[in-house]
Amino acid sequence: MTENKNDRKKELSVQQCEELLRILKVRFEKNEKLHQGIQWELVQAKLEANMEKLWSLNEMETTGGEPDVIGYDESKEEYMFVDCSSESPKNRRSLCYDRDALESRKEHKPENSAIDMANAMGIEILTEDQYRELQKLGSFDTKTSSWVKTPAHIRELGGAIFCDRRYDTVFLYHNGADSYYGVRGFRGFIKI
Repeated sequence: MTENKNDRKKELSVQQCEELLRILKVRFEKNEKLHQGIQWELVQAKLEANMEKLWSLNEMETTGGEPDVIGYDESKEEYMFVDCSSESPKNRRSLCYDRDALESRKEHKPENSAIDMANAMGIEILTEDQYRELQKLGSFDTKTSSWVKTPAHIRELGGAIFCDRRYDTVFLYHNGADSYYGVRGFRGFIKI
């Protein structure tokens, strides 16, 4: 019997936790400009108290997202981790937008959809505004593009939106939600 990815336990071994925390700490210290004024010790304490979310961060990491802290919401006491890889995460590309788009394809279906994959990972796709905020912290998707959360009225008409950065400018585009390309993936976030 084959294991369904969605049926996997959302747990990491002690060794996996230690390795992920080490990777996240090194990245955190390397990219101070992303999270000025935030202390790693406080972030680590939150992570260690939220093992399911740590599992989601591991999913972000293993699919090429290079998650890092980009903010802290004092009112909710939550840190925001976002995929900060320079290009759209490598192992999250060639996906149509959502389940309806995937099912509507008659042939040459991709393996998955961005929304389904994000849900299985326990993360959310960035909105256009969140994507633009990320781009203020650096240059991302200069060779790739990323699906962003599509407003319902656009999705109801069969479309979906994505963004990239070209000519030092962030662009918003549209496509049929059932389209997929080798250079288009998605960026996600999780609050902890």
